Amino acid sequence: MNNHTLSMPARCPRLWLAAITLVLIAAPGVRSESFYDRHVVFDNSFADQSYDRSEGMVVAPSKLELAGGKFPVDTNHFKTPPNSLRLKWLSAPGGDWRMKLKSPKQYGRNLHFQGGTLSFWCFSETGMTPEESPRITLQDTNDFGSGTIALLADSGGLPAGKWVQISIPIEQFKPLFQRPDDSQFDSRILGTIWLRQGLDDGKEHTLYLDDVQIHDRAPAVRQPPAPPAQLVVKGAERHFDLAWARNSESNLLRYQIYRSRDGEKYAPIGIQQGHLHRFVDFVGETGRTAFYRVSAINLAGDESPLSSPASASTRPFNDDELLDMVQEGCFRYYWEAAHPHAGMALEIVPGDENLVAVGASGFGIMALIAGTERHFITREQCAERLLKITRFLRKADRFHGAWPHFLNGQTGRVVPYFGKYDDGGDLVETAFLVQGLLAAREYFDRDTAPEREIRQTITGLWRGVEWNWYRKEPSSPCLYWHWSPDFGWHISHPLVGWNETMMVYLLAIASPTHPVPASLYHTGWAGQSDFAVRYRHEWSRTTQGDHYTNGGAYHGFKLDVGEGSGADLFFTQFSFMGFDPRGMKDQYADYFRNNRNIALINHAYCAENPRRFIGYGADCWGLSAGVNSGGARPLPRDDNGTICCSAALGSFPYAPQESMAALKHFYRDLGARIWGIYGFHDGFNETEDWYEPVWMGLNQAVITVMIENYRSGAIWKHFMANPEIAPALQTIGFRPDGDTGAH
Repeated sequence: MNNHTLSMPARCPRLWLAAITLVLIAAPGVRSESFYDRHVVFDNSFADQSYDRSEGMVVAPSKLELAGGKFPVDTNHFKTPPNSLRLKWLSAPGGDWRMKLKSPKQYGRNLHFQGGTLSFWCFSETGMTPEESPRITLQDTNDFGSGTIALLADSGGLPAGKWVQISIPIEQFKPLFQRPDDSQFDSRILGTIWLRQGLDDGKEHTLYLDDVQIHDRAPAVRQPPAPPAQLVVKGAERHFDLAWARNSESNLLRYQIYRSRDGEKYAPIGIQQGHLHRFVDFVGETGRTAFYRVSAINLAGDESPLSSPASASTRPFNDDELLDMVQEGCFRYYWEAAHPHAGMALEIVPGDENLVAVGASGFGIMALIAGTERHFITREQCAERLLKITRFLRKADRFHGAWPHFLNGQTGRVVPYFGKYDDGGDLVETAFLVQGLLAAREYFDRDTAPEREIRQTITGLWRGVEWNWYRKEPSSPCLYWHWSPDFGWHISHPLVGWNETMMVYLLAIASPTHPVPASLYHTGWAGQSDFAVRYRHEWSRTTQGDHYTNGGAYHGFKLDVGEGSGADLFFTQFSFMGFDPRGMKDQYADYFRNNRNIALINHAYCAENPRRFIGYGADCWGLSAGVNSGGARPLPRDDNGTICCSAALGSFPYAPQESMAALKHFYRDLGARIWGIYGFHDGFNETEDWYEPVWMGLNQAVITVMIENYRSGAIWKHFMANPEIAPALQTIGFRPDGDTGAH
């Protein structure tokens, strides 16, 4: 169950067909990995029991220490704080053991290592000879393997109680024979480092491994980086936020963070990747004062002097302060981690530094507005960012007015990330972007030059989307997801609800220039035809709700619309960040009430926890699509034990008490493992001991925006104020309803 990549068919039902028609290979030459990613294979485990990117096996009478079948993590010995990997074994005659250390591959992150040397930092409390050391083999992502050598073969062994860097030229891993087809191991796409049994000496050994890298040999002339400047520390309830000015060295690999209780004695407690300039130290208690200093370290291992110190204290937070803290943390993803040229949101961080996500950027625009309302930035700063975004979008690739799923942040050109057919317009991502743009058009209503330009540019972009083109044929009963200038309607994916795509129909019907008839809402989105029913069967595998309406009750909550016993919670969020469903209904449902019940079904399922996953409960819930979850609905077959943080926290308008309980549990009980520089991580799985520190553009804004809609309704207010929206809703058949969202 270690499928720690985004399962694309489960991100949304649209992609059950896309999974068949698209080759999930990034187009060559468009991905951009960071300097850190080009060199680091391992430096830390975020889980403190086992390292997720590993796998071990043992055949008796040999012995190998494992933690849940993985590499054990050790917090008492490290070269890069706060932990290392512990390899403890006994090699016996007739037995065997093997440990796989896998490269840090994840969704959105490229593997392209640079350098001719593989290095490990190694530590042994008793010392180790070359003959006693494990043997090592390399394997690339094409499954081509290298030759095998002893880890300490050319080192002379390890002294007792001292960290030593072992450097092995990759050319030494030559295989014993050449393949007939001339294919050979490629270290640039290193996939796995195999550590395996060597000589069967029958003795117990323990070896600590840390800071595994691929690099070139250190230069003859060594120049340490400059010390980081402008360190600022801010105390929250149970953690400290550190920020500093970025260093300018091109070979900067990482920063190292030092903490002191008294301002005199400092000890290393963590590291940060060199392209980031922020760090979170989660101390887990209030009323604590801490002092910090930061150093910079280059690829050669040269460390700068320490920065000037800075200090702060933690203190108790009330509920409003907790909400502010969470909103601000997630808001930073769109403010600090946005693409520097485009101003738009990246798909995932850490990840491809040029992969701009169109739909996530629409969500990010709404997060910027929420951040302005909360005074995280000024109105003028927000306007400046919107000018950058809209000017970029005006020149970026469009296909009959629709933007693609991904853009290259430097050039504005389409990135066919999901394969060659993904080289054109994506109507759903476009709708998510336009949702945010229209909210911004109403928000920036002042008579200043920047705000006038924002309104005018957004109006032009909005009027340029040819929604009716994506009907495919004049008589089509529905809209279609993609169109390619080279492959036309090859993907041919219809937009049929219930899912996250309601916003497409609302905007297509509301378009002032290229509208579709309101009847498509009923024949497409809420379609009841045999075609629509078969579509729902394909991805939901149930007849419950296959005619759009449902009517069943699950965990005591009625579901008017939706397939099965509920849905991924992003269905209730992505189209409802701008669209305010309170106080209205169409002929099928009151969508606020329906969304509320979907959230409560999800909560009740997690509290019941039929698969007995670790951690699930009334305060630990939220099944939705994200990294590792593969998409999750409240059904045992669709649940792999992964909680998506934005699922519960994006449900604040619908289930505020349950969402606040989750927020407090996530932060106060799990914070050190799932809270980071851009707020809560995408998700976690306590059963698998999986806590990968990544943030996704589609999910971080959900938290900030939906909390803001719960608190003030600000984003709902500005989107709904667009003059095209109310007439479109009336034409569809929305009518007043008594449920205004009050609890």
